[in-house]
Amino acid sequence: MATRAGALVLFSGGQDSTTCLAWALQRFEPVETVGFDYGQRHRIELDCRERLRAGLRTLDPAWARRLGEDHTIDLGVLGQVSDTALTRERAIEMTSSGLPNTFVPGRNLIFLTFAAALAYRRGLKHLVGGMCETDYSGYPDCRDDTIKALQAALNLGMDSRFVLETPLMWIDKAATWALAEDIGGRGLVDLIVEESHTCYHGERGRRHAWGYGCGDCPACALRAEGYRRFRGGGADAGSASR
Repeated sequence: MATRAGALVLFSGGQDSTTCLAWALQRFEPVETVGFDYGQRHRIELDCRERLRAGLRTLDPAWARRLGEDHTIDLGVLGQVSDTALTRERAIEMTSSGLPNTFVPGRNLIFLTFAAALAYRRGLKHLVGGMCETDYSGYPDCRDDTIKALQAALNLGMDSRFVLETPLMWIDKAATWALAEDIGGRGLVDLIVEESHTCYHGERGRRHAWGYGCGDCPACALRAEGYRRFRGGGADAGSASR
């Protein structure tokens, strides 16, 4: 039975957030979604969101009933103040800080703060995000310690009891594919392959076994390797929480 506390899913239109949305639809009612337009080079991901939502509705009548409103928030100012490979036309590379230049400083902190403000107005308790500390690029705002600290700050600052849910925090990409199959069967896996977007370059012209993308950027490489291991039987879903 789904809890009626309600959830707001940070829904970009990618593999991880689609898996998180299905995870939330199993557990909460209602489930609303929010996407952020921050001037990202791969803004095409936002165009995938409604097709994914429509596909999820067809997979399970209960999901169709629980899936509520979608929201898009304009955070163009984040792209304006950021100087990264996700917000500028530049090659993807490592920086002197040890982080890739795809890191957008403060992005998840800002996303979750705006999401909490929206959830406060909508009466939703659970904020669900695809942050992961297993298969990631070292982004500090994806770490479990960051999410726990932000949960405390949001609850203090809004006098609320939000719960920040990160079902992918301790699993890798192969296990994320396996989790999607466990939640929604082959239908959910196929939907993610066909309709979700991961490629940093916003490439949708080339169709691979794992979906659409340039096939060369770090996001494509991670998704492709995870899918290869998943289809080869090497995925171990493990635990979604520590």
